[in-house]
Amino acid sequence: MNMNRELEYMFVQCARVWIPDAEEVWKSAELTKDFKNGDASLQLMLEDGTSIEHKLDPKTKNLPYLRNPDILVGENDLTALSYLHEPAVLHNLKVRFIDSKLIYTYCGIVLVAINPYETLGIYGTDIINAYSGQNMGDMDPHIFAVAEEAYKQMARDERNQSIIVSGESGAGKTVSAKYAMRYFATVSGSTSEANVEQKVLASNPIMEAIGNAKTTRNDNSSRFGKYIEIGFDTRYRIIGANMRTYLLEKSRVVFQADEERNYHIFYQLCASSHLPEFKTLKLSSANDFLYTRQGRSPVIQGVDDTKELSTTRNAFTLLGINESYQMGLFQVLAAILHLGNVEIKDKDSDSSLIPPNNRHLTAFCELVGVTYQDMTQWLCHRKLKTATETYVKTLPCLQATNARDALAKHIYAKLFNWIVEHVNKALITNIKQHSFIGVLDIYGFETFEINSFEQFCINYANEKLQQQFNMHVFKLEQEEYMKEQIPWTLIDFYDNQPCINLIEAKMGILDLLDEECKMPKGSDDSWAQKLYNTHLKTCSLFEKPRMSNRAFIIQHFADKVEYQCEGFLEKNKDTVNEDQINVLKASKFDLLVELFQDEEKATSPTGQVPGTGGRTRLSIKPDKGRDKSSKEHKKTVGCQFRNSLQMLMDTLNATTPHYVRCIKPNDFKLAFSFDPKRAVQQLRACGVLETIRISAAGFPSRWTYQEFFSRYRVLMKQKDVLSDKKLTCRNVLEKLVEDQDKYQFGKTKIFFRAGQVAYLEKLRADKLRVACIRIQKTIRCWLARKKYLRKRSAAITIQRFTRGYQARCLAKFMRRTQAATIIQKYQRMYMERKRYKQKQAAALVMQTILRAYMARQKYQGLVREHNAVIIQKRVRGWLARCWYKRCLVSLVYLQCCFRRMKARRELKKLKIEARSVEHFKKLNKGMENKIMQLQRRIDEQSKDNRSINEKLVSLETSSTAERERMRGELSRLRGVEEDAKNKGNQVTSLLEQLEKLRKELSSTQKEKKTIEDWAQTYRDEMEKMVSELKDQNCSLKKEKDDLNRLIQEQSQQMTEKMARAIVEKTQQLETDLNEERSRYQNLLTEHRRLEEKYDDLKEAMVSSNVSKPGHRRTDSTHSSNESEYTYNSEYAELEEGSRAAEDVTRGMDTSLTLKLQKRLTELEQEKQSLRNELENREDQFQRARARDDVEFKKARGAELEYESLKRQELESENKKLKHDLVEIRRSLLGNAATGAGAPGSPAYKVVLEQLNASCEELEVRKEEVLILRSQLVSQKEAMHHKDEKETMTEPSAYVEDVSKLKDAGELKQAYIGLKDTNRSPRFMRKPLEVSDLLSRLRSAAPDFHKLNEDGELWLVNQGLKETIRLLEHQLQTQRRGYDSEVESLRGELQNVKEENNRQQQLLAQNLQLPPEARIEASLQHEITRLTNENLDLMEQLEKQDRTIRKLKKQLKVYSKRIGEMGAGQTEGQTSPGQMVDEPIHPVNIPRREKDFQGMLEYKKEDELKLVKNLILELKPRGVAVNLIPGLPAYILFMCLRHADYVNDDQKVRTLLTSTINSIKKILKKRGDDFETVSFWLSNTCRFLHCLKQYSGDEAFIKHNTQRQNEHILSNFDLAEYRQVISDLAIQIYQQLIKCMENILQPMIVSGMLEHETIQGVSGVKPTGLRKRTSSIVDEGTYTLDSILRQLSAFHSTMCQHGTDPELIKQVVKQQFYIIGAVTLNNLLLRKDMCSWSKGMQIRYNVSQLEEWLRDKGLMTCGAKETLEPLIQAAQLLQVKKKTDEDAEAICSMCLALTTAQIVKVLNLYTPVNEFEERVSVAFIRTIQTRLRDRCESPQLLMDTKMIYPVTFPFNPSSLALETIQIPSSLNLSFLTRV
Repeated sequence: MNMNRELEYMFVQCARVWIPDAEEVWKSAELTKDFKNGDASLQLMLEDGTSIEHKLDPKTKNLPYLRNPDILVGENDLTALSYLHEPAVLHNLKVRFIDSKLIYTYCGIVLVAINPYETLGIYGTDIINAYSGQNMGDMDPHIFAVAEEAYKQMARDERNQSIIVSGESGAGKTVSAKYAMRYFATVSGSTSEANVEQKVLASNPIMEAIGNAKTTRNDNSSRFGKYIEIGFDTRYRIIGANMRTYLLEKSRVVFQADEERNYHIFYQLCASSHLPEFKTLKLSSANDFLYTRQGRSPVIQGVDDTKELSTTRNAFTLLGINESYQMGLFQVLAAILHLGNVEIKDKDSDSSLIPPNNRHLTAFCELVGVTYQDMTQWLCHRKLKTATETYVKTLPCLQATNARDALAKHIYAKLFNWIVEHVNKALITNIKQHSFIGVLDIYGFETFEINSFEQFCINYANEKLQQQFNMHVFKLEQEEYMKEQIPWTLIDFYDNQPCINLIEAKMGILDLLDEECKMPKGSDDSWAQKLYNTHLKTCSLFEKPRMSNRAFIIQHFADKVEYQCEGFLEKNKDTVNEDQINVLKASKFDLLVELFQDEEKATSPTGQVPGTGGRTRLSIKPDKGRDKSSKEHKKTVGCQFRNSLQMLMDTLNATTPHYVRCIKPNDFKLAFSFDPKRAVQQLRACGVLETIRISAAGFPSRWTYQEFFSRYRVLMKQKDVLSDKKLTCRNVLEKLVEDQDKYQFGKTKIFFRAGQVAYLEKLRADKLRVACIRIQKTIRCWLARKKYLRKRSAAITIQRFTRGYQARCLAKFMRRTQAATIIQKYQRMYMERKRYKQKQAAALVMQTILRAYMARQKYQGLVREHNAVIIQKRVRGWLARCWYKRCLVSLVYLQCCFRRMKARRELKKLKIEARSVEHFKKLNKGMENKIMQLQRRIDEQSKDNRSINEKLVSLETSSTAERERMRGELSRLRGVEEDAKNKGNQVTSLLEQLEKLRKELSSTQKEKKTIEDWAQTYRDEMEKMVSELKDQNCSLKKEKDDLNRLIQEQSQQMTEKMARAIVEKTQQLETDLNEERSRYQNLLTEHRRLEEKYDDLKEAMVSSNVSKPGHRRTDSTHSSNESEYTYNSEYAELEEGSRAAEDVTRGMDTSLTLKLQKRLTELEQEKQSLRNELENREDQFQRARARDDVEFKKARGAELEYESLKRQELESENKKLKHDLVEIRRSLLGNAATGAGAPGSPAYKVVLEQLNASCEELEVRKEEVLILRSQLVSQKEAMHHKDEKETMTEPSAYVEDVSKLKDAGELKQAYIGLKDTNRSPRFMRKPLEVSDLLSRLRSAAPDFHKLNEDGELWLVNQGLKETIRLLEHQLQTQRRGYDSEVESLRGELQNVKEENNRQQQLLAQNLQLPPEARIEASLQHEITRLTNENLDLMEQLEKQDRTIRKLKKQLKVYSKRIGEMGAGQTEGQTSPGQMVDEPIHPVNIPRREKDFQGMLEYKKEDELKLVKNLILELKPRGVAVNLIPGLPAYILFMCLRHADYVNDDQKVRTLLTSTINSIKKILKKRGDDFETVSFWLSNTCRFLHCLKQYSGDEAFIKHNTQRQNEHILSNFDLAEYRQVISDLAIQIYQQLIKCMENILQPMIVSGMLEHETIQGVSGVKPTGLRKRTSSIVDEGTYTLDSILRQLSAFHSTMCQHGTDPELIKQVVKQQFYIIGAVTLNNLLLRKDMCSWSKGMQIRYNVSQLEEWLRDKGLMTCGAKETLEPLIQAAQLLQVKKKTDEDAEAICSMCLALTTAQIVKVLNLYTPVNEFEERVSVAFIRTIQTRLRDRCESPQLLMDTKMIYPVTFPFNPSSLALETIQIPSSLNLSFLTRV
């Protein structure tokens, strides 16, 4: 019942199924009709539209496989598919491989890897870091995920692990194993100095060179199996490795099939034969040797064998095989090639010979060190032994050739074993191995047209591995069911133990083969007969081919394989001529002798030397006796391989296995091409489908209760939802699925049978579809009604206004029309009458002429037409008759044929219709219709006739009226004709008069025209002349304007060019500076890492020394000595450490210490060079800035020249105006006598005099401006020259400056000021007299010693320094005064120019006025000007008065101060006795406190206590919370100031060194505590700022107050220590970033990606067997709020510690970069996260981060820009991805993402619901095409370890040092305030 219901629900119309297909294996089809129980077939339609009928098997009635829903296609884990069967697996792999370009897929515990035949960028270090530490189900499938899982289980379960990599040749096994080992080497690292992880990786190129070859299926096929055990210590770091090899394909050395090659090493040697060191090998091209040319494919495309040999040699060197051994190996390999070219010819039928002087044999003998005669003898002969005698037997040519090839194979096998043994020796270690991970790279199941002994052994090994795999899968399933307490039912799975018994059991195939090998006359045929007799009837897995007696068939787990018996015995024996071996053992070549030494030694049963881990040996347990050794040597290859395989299985069974199945997608090595047939064969052979079958037999789909509830909540009603999720799920499932066998409830999960998830998904999709339709219906109805009402209202309003407007327009139009009609009526009447009369007159004349012409033309045309008609008639008649005859014949024939065909059809149709009654009905019906149609037509025609008759009647009436009107018009025209005849005679006379008038008019017109022509010519000439003058004038003006504009443009361009050059140079220098800063900071990081490593090693040495018996006293002064080290003494410290290590440790290898010393030395040198380079860059920057200033000054000079030109031009114009003014005056004076107003009167003369005076004053002002400008320029040059002199002045010049102070008062004042500044007790002595000091200063140089007896010269030097500072201050004041004067002069010049322009305008206006008005205007203007000047002069006078009063006040103040200073001096000159007798006034005490210098004094022995209490034992969370931000830095600087004050360089050095070392120590001890690192970063930066602020540098002290400038360091320049402390701050910053990253790293992925901030948007999909991190919030799950809280905690901590705001911005920027990079990297590696809903979640999370930035006021710190790649990736998930316009939008939007990232996101995009669509392959290719020209890095992931270079902008403190109080909680009572 339930089954029928399910069938009825699932096999319905539009359901999709899989049907078998010969080409594609499985083909998708869609049901076109519902299937009902009992139907024998299905109606299907293929994807190409073809409809087919699929018949069911009548016996089984099995329905075809159902296809999974689209949202399940492309899943990471095949077990997540609802329908688990072969077509679903194949389709899922194809979609992932072809569409999404994903080569890895999980299948339960198996990783399926498909070879892409293309280099992919998914194996970099960034990918390794991304997978490190992640759960296996959280990330997309990858070989790194399997390696991480193995590494994690080894550390967690303390159990050895194995990774089993299998597959066909060319499937990518070797590459997968290589990447797994690279992952272990990268994430674990090594503990020894030998870099074992590099050696493990270096073994790969060696083994590939000697064990890999090109085959038809693979260019780098491994022709041997290997198992590498990578050993780890207790801290799970690589300590060594061991390699075991299996079944080397030795036959490839002597034979290769077409399109195949020998082992790579031979071709590498031949390609490098031109090198000098290989000349002795006598090699040439690979085509010259038999062993390398048989495959006829000596070159692999894209592979350079010369470079590969170089890589191989480097790997040999890294593994400790020196050059001599390498050349020995190459010598043996070259000898093998020469041996293959030795030609053996027939001597007779039973013997053979080698031609004499064979050059290849000679070369072979020289290379291996044997004699030519011995090799010639034993290549063609063989020694036979009997019981009594020994004799030599000749060999035929064929046997001799086989013996030669056997010797070559044997030598190569020995060489292979020797290399493996030495590789293992290089990888072995003395450290005890705690655990290991084994990587098995072994051949997969093989079946060819001809299968021999090698394929038999390979398939035997795969049978054993498949059995182990099946048992492991079965065991895991059983454990899962038992853990969840699910009822366990035995699952039937394929057990291949019978096949294994057939091969290895007693009397099995291998036993019979070994027994036949022992028989004297054993052969392949006899062995085959034994097989038939033993197993043919007893074992169903063994069969005999029908057509062969020398082959047998075995039914393996993957397929039936037919083996050819030929060669089995020979390959199993693996015999070689003992005499040839003895010749080689007697060689003089040491390496060759060493190769064959193992035949003399005892070996293990597996043929391996104990401890070496080499491959299987051919000599097994040789004893001391020769006979026993010979007997053991005959142990067969099959027996060895069986023992080796058993040991391998024991190893694998003792470990936890992890499986990687490599699939070869096609046989043609095409990139991303998928052949379904080949893929299915391999899936069946490698056990993937068996895993699927075992999973499908039970409950393959598994959901947690929470995930099931979240996914299928839509199928529940509100009443079904209970507080207990488990009970809710149980109730819902019982309603939805009635058959309880389809699911089981576990403790934490619900288990479903195959297909049930698809059934539930269909229910969910149907429910969502119905809900969507209802929502859409309601919303569309509401939108449509709202739109309709809005349109209706708008339409009514528009109609109302439109109709009113139309009515008004109609009325207006009607009025205008009526008026226009009346006007038109009369106008047309007049015009028509006039036009008619004119036309009538002209028509009569034209008609006369035209009619005559037409008559003649008509006559001629009639004649021509008559003749032409006659001709045409004859011709056309003949042609028509011909054409008619032809057409008639054709038509008759066509009519006959067509009528015959039509008649037949009609007859047939009539016959058919005649038989049916319906025919008559149709005929009758047709007749009725025709009658009705005819009746209708008659009615219509009658109506037409009536209407026509009515029209005829109306036409007759109108025609009668027209005839009457025409008769009246005719009578009127006859009267008019008679009048015209009467007036005709008058017209003739009028015409004659008209002719006379016309002649007179023409003569008059000619005369007039002549006059007009002359006048026009004259006018044109004048206009032309005027225009030319105007053009010349315009051109001159234009040239003038162009020149002015050109000058301006050039100056502007020069200014802009200089500005651009300065900006570009500055940007370039800033970029270079940032790059150098980044490199420098990276080197600091490396330096710190090496320092820590060195300290760890030193501690380990010390601890190892302590652990030894005996007592050793530690140095109690270690800490104090440590504080005396300087920061730049690391190298000496390392040397001392290395010497100490040599004394402490005994027999310890010091190579690592020496390497570290060398590396540290190099880092120090590189650091110094970088520092020098940084300084050089800064110097270049300063020089560039100075050069730019010079160029700017030049440009400014050009600008001044331009202004001077303009000034000269204005002067010339002014002179011109003056001249015009003089002329006007003269004219006025000349006309004075005639004027009534008496212009020459006294008033007029006064005005003229005032005008002259103003002009002279203007001239004087101009001269003053010029003089001032020249003085300003000279003063600037003098000041610049003076600055240069001052900067270059030596200290010896101070005496000259003192000698210039001739005034004793000035010297006295400077000396007294100097005395006041120096308050040290040792300087409190009687001062010198001024005159004495002056005489000493002015005396000769030999008196300097006398002068400096009591330190007076130093005092003078200090006084001169103070004087120089005072002078510099005065000079700066003067500069500012000069600048202000220049600005004022420029303003005055501008005012003069404006006044000049005003004068010119006024003059121009006056010239246009009449004389009287002109005089009044000039007088008015002059009065106004004089008034303004008087006001300006009064203002200047007031300013000068104020300045004088101010200077008088200052003079009084200075005089008072001088008086006080003089009094102080007289008091200071009192005797010591007087000073003691005088009482001390109390008022001096507060003055001492006021003059506190902000210093802290401490004793030398208290330095350690200071460092301990202030740095080592200070806890930021405890005492430091309540301190002033940066208080430790202030205290340290105040102590440093006192050391500088007392001029104690040793104290300064030790204090700074102890501070630096103590900060390093506390950071090393508590470097993981964010608060500690933040606290000391803040204090280190504050200490650095204090050193800068009080250094005395001009750039830093300009921000200080006057009191702070008094605290400047006076004795020491600590610029070098500033650099050291800056480096320390950089290291602390990097430690802070690392600490912060460690805290944020676990939160980012969970909070930004996995957690659903907006609940219900994302849907949960099936996850398969691999556990995926759930997005449901559990306890301990990080959310976005967790990240925001952590960021707020970071920010508040840094603010509390007083970190610089700019530094906080840099830290926040780095935080956001880490968040964005980690989130984007995980998004790019997780297919389940790439969906539309996840894009919405990410954008919401980013908006919350931006809101946090906005709240903290950090929007301008650049943090938002670091999230731009993540924002664009989220937008990419949400935008449309269909059309070309969408592609263009994506390309323009995703500018921060690389092409690889965009394509990766599009490939990973996965719909969560059925309503979403996947991204098509064509769209992705369109994106790739559009982004092809982008220049960017091909790296896929962002570098999460990247740290932005940090800068520490100078941030001066406003806190006064003298106001700082030291809390008692710091225990610094030993410090004394000074």
